Amino acid sequence: MAEKTVPAPEGEQAVQATREPSRYQVPAVDIYESTEGLCLTADMPGVQSADLDVRVDDGVLTISAPVSLKSPGQPGHQEFELVHYFRQFELGDKVHTQKISAVLKHGVLTLLLPRSERLKPREIKVQVG
Repeated sequence: MAEKTVPAPEGEQAVQATREPSRYQVPAVDIYESTEGLCLTADMPGVQSADLDVRVDDGVLTISAPVSLKSPGQPGHQEFELVHYFRQFELGDKVHTQKISAVLKHGVLTLLLPRSERLKPREIKVQVG
């Protein structure tokens, strides 16, 4: 699984392949591998589960969500701006995309990406005879 980027023209930074031309925050992720598949955790504080968009299109996993901060009124002074989260990964054919599951709890998104059945290790019983 590799992060998806588009090569940049000379003198410019690489940009995400399908994001809109506005500012985004790249959520920090951890990816763990087991015999069953991959587990991806992404830190996304301030995201509501109803606003979270996780999709796979043409082998590309896209995670995006707006950040919402509830405040008791209009800010008198603000030193930071909340921006949307956006991150993409190329999955390849090793992930069974129809069985991906997602859970958002306490600002942490956990995605379980199971291996394709044909790539899982399996035991073959030997018959005597």
